[in-house]
This record gives sequence, C-alpha cells and structure tokens, in this order.
Amino acid sequence: MDHVSAFDEPLKKLLGGATAKVMAEHLDLHTVGDLLHHYPRRYEERGRLTALTELPLDEHVTVVAQVADARIMMFNNGRGKRLEVTLTDGSGRLQLVFFGHGVHKPHKELLPGRRAMFAGKASVFNRKMQLAHPTYQLLDAQDEDEATEAVDAFAGQLLPIYPACKQLDSWRIAKAVDTVLPSAQDAVDPLPATLRDGRGFVPLPEALLKIHRPRTRADVEAAKERLRWDEAFVLQVALARRRYADTQLPAVARRSVPGGLLDAFDAKLPFTLTEGQHKVTAEIFGDLATEHPMHRLLQGEVGSGKTMVALRAMLTVVDAGGQAAMLAPTEVLAQQHHRSVTEMMGELAEGGMLGGSDQGTKVVLLTGSMGVPARRRALLDLVTGEAGIVIGTHALIEDKVQFHDLGLVVVDEQHRFGVEQRDALRSKGKQPPHLLVMTATPIPRTVAMTVFGDLETSVLDQLPAGRSPIASHVVPAKDKPHFLDRAWERVREEVENGHQAYVVCPRIGDDADEAAEKKKGKKEAAPEDGAEKRPPLAVLEIAEQLRKGPLAGLRVEVLHGRMHPDDKDDVMRRFAAGRADVLVATTVIEVGVNVPNATAMVIMDADRFGVSQLHQLRGRVGRGSAPGLCLLVSEAHEASPARARLSAVAATLDGFELSRIDLEQRREGDVLGQAQSGVRSSLRVLSVIDDEEVIAAAREEAVRVVADDPALERLPELRTALDALLDKDREEYLDKG
Repeated sequence: MDHVSAFDEPLKKLLGGATAKVMAEHLDLHTVGDLLHHYPRRYEERGRLTALTELPLDEHVTVVAQVADARIMMFNNGRGKRLEVTLTDGSGRLQLVFFGHGVHKPHKELLPGRRAMFAGKASVFNRKMQLAHPTYQLLDAQDEDEATEAVDAFAGQLLPIYPACKQLDSWRIAKAVDTVLPSAQDAVDPLPATLRDGRGFVPLPEALLKIHRPRTRADVEAAKERLRWDEAFVLQVALARRRYADTQLPAVARRSVPGGLLDAFDAKLPFTLTEGQHKVTAEIFGDLATEHPMHRLLQGEVGSGKTMVALRAMLTVVDAGGQAAMLAPTEVLAQQHHRSVTEMMGELAEGGMLGGSDQGTKVVLLTGSMGVPARRRALLDLVTGEAGIVIGTHALIEDKVQFHDLGLVVVDEQHRFGVEQRDALRSKGKQPPHLLVMTATPIPRTVAMTVFGDLETSVLDQLPAGRSPIASHVVPAKDKPHFLDRAWERVREEVENGHQAYVVCPRIGDDADEAAEKKKGKKEAAPEDGAEKRPPLAVLEIAEQLRKGPLAGLRVEVLHGRMHPDDKDDVMRRFAAGRADVLVATTVIEVGVNVPNATAMVIMDADRFGVSQLHQLRGRVGRGSAPGLCLLVSEAHEASPARARLSAVAATLDGFELSRIDLEQRREGDVLGQAQSGVRSSLRVLSVIDDEEVIAAAREEAVRVVADDPALERLPELRTALDALLDKDREEYLDKG
C-alpha cells in the first residue's frame, strides 16, 4: 500500500461511521494519518495510580485510581438516588457521582479495592473535587473474560492516555489506534537522510510505533525526540521558503532625504527619543534602503513608543517619493491612530491645505463605514499621490483602493490580522512595498521563530521617561464581596482627584448577545454537578447598575463593537477630552487607546480573559504622570487555575514573563492558530516554550536545505510533508512569494 492511500484513508472505512464521526467532529481527526499523529498526552504505569491532587479543573481528564468506598444516597424523599464513589491514589481523594438509572452497573462493579481508568470533567462541588457521570474501564478484573479483555487492551506496562473528549474515552481511542497502527509502516520520512543519520534519529515508522505502544519510558523519549524534530523542521522549512521567496522579490529602496518631512517633524518633537527607539529606527531605515522588501516585526511593550517609530519610518518613505499605509484591526483604533498621527505632525499633516506646511503631506483615514463623499475624496487622494499617509482598517485591502506609489505597509497588532490579508495589501504597490508589523504582545524568542518566522525581529524594551507604574490587585468578588464595594470606592476617589476610569466587561449584553448566550447555556447546562453557570457580565447591564448604584452621579458612558462608528468616535473623543468620568467598555479599548488622564481600570470577570489580553488592557492606564491602578474582579475559586493566572498578572508588569505564563497555560496548538500563520495547528510534541534549542537548530538546517534546493526537487518526501502541513492554496501562495 503506498503512503498516500494508507495515510489519507478516511477513518470511517476502518473504524465504522459512528466512531469516525465523533473523531471528526470533536477531535478534528479525519484520516489514518491524523489518528497516527494524535499522540498520547501521557502514560500511566499499570500498577501506579494517578496523583489526584494535581488534576486540572474544568478539563476532561483520564485517571487511574482505586475505589476506596461506594454508597447509594437517597434524595427527594426517596424518589431519587445517586451513587457516590470515593477514589484514592493513596493520599488524595476524588469523588465520583452517578445519578438515576446510571447507578446500577457502577454500583455492582466499582467495589472497594478495585482499580480502573476513569474519564470525565473535573469540577469542584461543595469544595470537593469531583467527576460527575464518568465513564470507566476496569483494570483488575474478577472474572476471567474481563481479565483477558483488560490485559489485551493494555498489554504493555505503560497505559497511553490520549487527549480525549466527553464523547470518546481515551481507551476507545487506544483501540482505534490499534486498528490503524499497521499503516505506520507506510509513513514517508520528511527528514533528509543526512540529517536523520547525522542526528541518530529512529526511523519514522518506528517512532510512531514507540509513541503509541511503548514498552519503556526510553521508547517514549526516543519517539518524541524524533517527532519533535519532524514538526520543528517541516515548519521551519515552510518559513525558510517564504523568507527565501521574499528575498527574490524586487522593491524600491526608500532612503531618507536630508531637509525633508522627517527632519521637519524631528525638529518640533517636544522630547528626545529613547535609546531603544534610535536602535530600532536604525534597523528599519537600513532595511528600507535595500532593494528587496523589508519584513520586520516590531515588538514593544504597551506604551514603549512603537507608533512614533512607525511614523518616522512612514515619513522617510514619503520623503523618498512613496506612500505609506497603516492598518489597524478595528475602526476605533484606526480613528485613534489617525487622530494621534495628525496631532503629532501638526501642520505637516496638512500638505496642500491652507495653513499647511509646504513640506507637509496629507494624512487620510479610510474605514469601511465612512460616508460616500468622504470615501471618494480619500480614494482620490491616494490614487493621485496627494495623500502620503493613509490610516485605515482592512477596508484598505479592497480591490477599489488604488495607490499612486505604495512604499511601506505598517500593520498594527499582527495577531488580529492574517497573513493573507497583509499580503493582499502588499500586492497594491508597483513593486512589493516594505512591511513593518507591530505588536504590543511580547513574544518569546521561540514563538517569534515559529509564528512570525518569516519576519526579522526588533524589540523596544524601554518605556519612555515619565511613565508611571501600575498597581494590580485581584478582587475576589465571591469570597469577599466587600472588596468589590471598595473597588468602586477607589474609582470614585480617582474621579474626585480629577482622573478617569475604565470598566471592562467580556460581553455587550444586547439582544444578539443574549440569544447566543441562551443557545450556549442550553448546551452547557449541567444541573447534576450543582455548579451554577452564569453568563459573563455585560457592558450594558454593568453600566446601568453603576449609574444607579456605586457610581451614581458620575458621568458613565459605554463603548462596544456593535455601536455605529460615529457614535464610537464621539464617545472616545468625549472621554479623551475629559467630558466623561467612567467608560464601561468591551475589549475594543484593548490596544492603542491613549487617554493619559485615565488612571484606574476595573476588569469584570477577569478570569474570562487571556493573560496577554489582561496585560494589554492594563496598559491603557498609567499612561500619564499619575500612577495607574488595575483591579481584576473574579468569582473564580481560590484554588483554580483561573485565579492562579490572575495572580500572575497582578504580580508582574513584565510582558515577556506573562507571555511565557500565557503560553504554558494555553494549549500549544493555539500558538500556531490558523489566524496567525495559515498553518494548520500542527504542534503535537513540539513545545514552543521548552524546545528552544530544537527550534533554533531546525531553523538553521531548514535555511541550509532551502538555500541549496529552494523548490525541494531533490527532497520529494519533504515536499509531501509540506503539502500536508499547508493547505493547498497556501502552498501555491508560498510559491508565488
């Protein structure tokens, strides 16, 4: 059987329709190859029990444990019954609960002293860890048939525990893997033979066999080492080919012109640039002066002055006769950038207008919701070259938008903006324009080498002088309600001192929201486990409560993504001008919003946001000379991972440290999500955080291989692996560069 037919065989042919359907819908596994690359999460030893105290909350878990006791409890005056089983690992305990008709079989089988694998969602009820209605597989058996079956299913000493879901337990996945494992022999090896032999890796079929059915821990390590390299190398080859293709493209060199717009702008700056800004600017100007396109990622902490660096690069390009476009992820942010750029440039932004400077240029705004006359005017200014700088949302990418001579594209907040979109904009120039990508989300070096592997990286790590520290505290609203009362008092105090505050909520709270919530609520409702599920707090409701209650008498405004863009802009202008005291908003204020007088932020349901997002939001306060305050309000249980995450955010202002915590706590696959790199979530054993050496070495090897054979003509197996990693249209796109 050749590789393509073996690995691309649909699972339903081998496993039957029902199992294949669950695998496709819940685990995104469709073919034999997908299942062979669905590796065990960990391995339990047959005689050893799982440490029950370390189970993650609210996740689907599989444990090997022993029954300590089991008893039937009656409720509803004897009309209802439930079975409570206590598991032990020798030290910790875990409660299982079965209800109603589901009580009979486990009551007969789960007798004290018996061992089994149990799978279910771990939650806390009455301060005890429990699994409600788990599935289980007995491991020690009391009658012969059962014993044979259990031993057959797990012949080895190491029991593989697979990433599973409610609909399909780990041991049923193990059974399915047994069915497809013979196909591992047909695996085509992506690593060039010299690389494989040079590093002493086991062959790929052997690695697949050892990761699924290891005899020893050494088997697992040998398999992982090999598979880790496959993942790192194939990914780095994709990125190296992309970088190589980019170096083959021509671009117009844009060199700075003495006595031009940039010099005029620098002359009126009221402050000096930081050392970091000078260093990064030199790197960018060096790239702009070359005849192939710059591809640079500018990382900078919130408030480190990235916009200033980007604006000076744009002015250089305008001096050199080109145009610059700046892309923002939202209209609010595009308007904010437009406002701050025109304010920073003053009369230099009014080229061709009365009172404007002779050296000036026009700075236009282009967003999807602009009125027809304003839009027509902006488009005309772009095509004639009258406007040197345009700032907008992805409306800039539309076919209708034509430039006179696009020389530089600046993309703000890349993680909201896919590769395809930024390239559609690149195709607008006569020759590919230079590209500068900015992000305020600090990215560890290894992630920069993977997610942003096609870009060179510059880092701005100093804050401009005069920035104030931000104090952050967790407010446990459930355990200590008086802490929340105190939070609102603090907001009042800030306002009384002439400052302003933000209140951030995860949801808007309008009808569309409600309908979606109800629909979700139905699916999630699990009345048996006693945990109450409430929808996330909403902007419209919280604003109303604050106006009537703790912040009565203050000027409270709302801002969210579903408002009309003009209304959003009005609210932001009023808030920036100090005509509103408190802004209750969704995360539309997350990036780029700059109101130095806002000193306090209260984030409601803070545990529903990611670490990096909380760090971004917090960066909106403390932007002036007064110290900032950020209060993270949460009802999460004190021992939960969500609370640990919030404590980490409160404990440090170092974005790089937080981004590391964030990555460790999220699934690796999210790091390389579809939106960020166009590459399928491909990481199974490679850890972007821990495997820095592997990634760096794989990058070097990949660069060497691609320089030697850019089309990979002599490495057909590697091409096959690339095809599997990249969607088809993405691969063509890579070839086009």
